[in-house]
Amino acid sequence: MSVEIKVPLLPESVPDATMLRWHVKKGQQVRRDENLVDIETEKVVLEVPAPQDGVVSEILYVEGDTVLANDVIAIFDDSGTAVETSSETVPTDNPDAKLAALDAVETTTSKNHPEKPETRLLDESRESSSTGSAGPAAKHAAAETGVDLAQVSGTGPRGRILKQDVLEQSRTSNELPSLSQEREPRREPMSRLRRTIAGRLVNAQHEAAILTTFNEVDLHEIKAIRARYKETFEKTHGARLGFMSFFVKACVEALKRYPIINASVDENDILFHDYYDIGIAVSSPRGLVVPVLRDAQKLGLAEIELAIADFGDRARNGNLGMDDLTGGTFTITNGGVFGSMLSTPILNPPQSAILGMHKIQDRPVALNGEVVIRPMMYIALSYDHRIIDGADAVSFLVAVKETLEDPARLLLEL
Repeated sequence: MSVEIKVPLLPESVPDATMLRWHVKKGQQVRRDENLVDIETEKVVLEVPAPQDGVVSEILYVEGDTVLANDVIAIFDDSGTAVETSSETVPTDNPDAKLAALDAVETTTSKNHPEKPETRLLDESRESSSTGSAGPAAKHAAAETGVDLAQVSGTGPRGRILKQDVLEQSRTSNELPSLSQEREPRREPMSRLRRTIAGRLVNAQHEAAILTTFNEVDLHEIKAIRARYKETFEKTHGARLGFMSFFVKACVEALKRYPIINASVDENDILFHDYYDIGIAVSSPRGLVVPVLRDAQKLGLAEIELAIADFGDRARNGNLGMDDLTGGTFTITNGGVFGSMLSTPILNPPQSAILGMHKIQDRPVALNGEVVIRPMMYIALSYDHRIIDGADAVSFLVAVKETLEDPARLLLEL
């Protein structure tokens, strides 16, 4: 019996999807729940499993095609009989068969068209004439520099190629690429996720009045806490005690104090959010994704660290769902993991602010009249100046800085 394989239902905010990669071919026998095809949406890659054991009898859409929800993309036959292929066809997936076929062609060609002695003598004569006008020193220089003597113009008697001719040819070739060589850029289509990211970033810059303010934070106290409790924390909670959980908690406390940073614009209205869904920018093989920590104000340090570690694992494996990536009232991005010292983050619409973390670096600072070495980090807040005034943005960043430099404030809720 034939079964139609359809595109899964897509979220309301996702109008269509792209056929990313077929894992099966027409006529291939598959088992139940085996992944047939990957379908890429703006945010995630959906897998379409086989409904039961059977054979893929028809493939209706190829990779790169745009599809809608419930479109029929393949016909599945649950009879379990694979489509037979012609025995005369060389299996293209078998490299040994390819080599054997090529060897047979070459053998047949050499038998049917043996090389004529005259042709061989003529070729040898040409080779001799092209290199015979070069002296031993020139030949040695050509071998060392990789210069083709046939491309060298001799300046010696009767056009003899001298050593300096070879060296000059080598120098010229290294300085300028040969005009005869065609250099074409490699063209690859953007993935749907990359196109979505590009469109959102451009729209954010066109629609919002983005401004960035900076500060620096001394992470001496945070590093001391991590050094003292890192092993105990990991044994107790099964999670590493990182810096991100402290930044999330510090941002939540600052957002409570300055709710406009947690707001968003909806045409002529300002939407205030009385909850704190913090987006955490995560790098994945497909690009940057921003899974969301729901109700971060209710989470402890261990819960935040476990959630972020889970986000990272699922992002690398492509297992983040639509629910993980939608929503969010404020975002934190950490370019410091890649070595960034300073940056101006771009807003993640419709949010109105984003915090950028950077590399921790020991620097000399003045403290109580003395110069001391401290682990310092530059932090940046990009914000939508349409609804957020500079005073609120700067005050928010100072509040984050004060909490991180004195973590006891988190316990005292100061």
